[in-house]
Amino acid sequence: MTGTPYLSLAEIEALAVAAHAGQTDKAGRPYAEHLRAVAEGVRVRGGSDAQIAAAWLHDSVEDDALSETWLAGAALPAETKAMVLALTKSPGEGIEGYTRRILATPGALLVKEADLAHNADPVRLAVLDAPTRERLTAKYARVRALLGLTEPGAPTC
Repeated sequence: MTGTPYLSLAEIEALAVAAHAGQTDKAGRPYAEHLRAVAEGVRVRGGSDAQIAAAWLHDSVEDDALSETWLAGAALPAETKAMVLALTKSPGEGIEGYTRRILATPGALLVKEADLAHNADPVRLAVLDAPTRERLTAKYARVRALLGLTEPGAPTC
C-alpha cells in the first residue's frame, strides 16, 4: 500500500452510507443518520480525522456491512483500523472485555462517547416501546460507567 493515499473523509462517508444502505436503526430511521450523528459528535468533541473516519465505520464490521478483510486492506490509517476493531463487539462478548478494549485503544473512547450520546438521545429513545427504551437506557448507562464517562446531568457525588 506504499504510496497509496488514504481515503478522504468524504470517500469514507460515501462508503459507510453505501455499506449500510437499506439498514435502519431500532427506531426505523435510516442507519446513515446514526453514522452521520456519531461522526459529527466526534468532530464537535475535537476528534481527529482518524477518529471521524472511525466514527463513520464504527459499526461496519459488527453489522457485517464491511468485512474485517476489507478493513485490513483499506486505504486507512492504522489508528483508524484499530479504533474500528476496538469498537466492534463480537457475538457473545462480555461488556467488560469490550469496554476494556475500547479504553486500551488510543482514540476509541471519544468515538464510543459520541456513539453512546446519540444512542441515548431521549428524542431517539422516545419512539421506542417502554421495555426497549428502559433496557437500552440501562445498557448505555452501564457502558458509560465502565468507560468512566459520566451521564449528562448526573450527580457527580
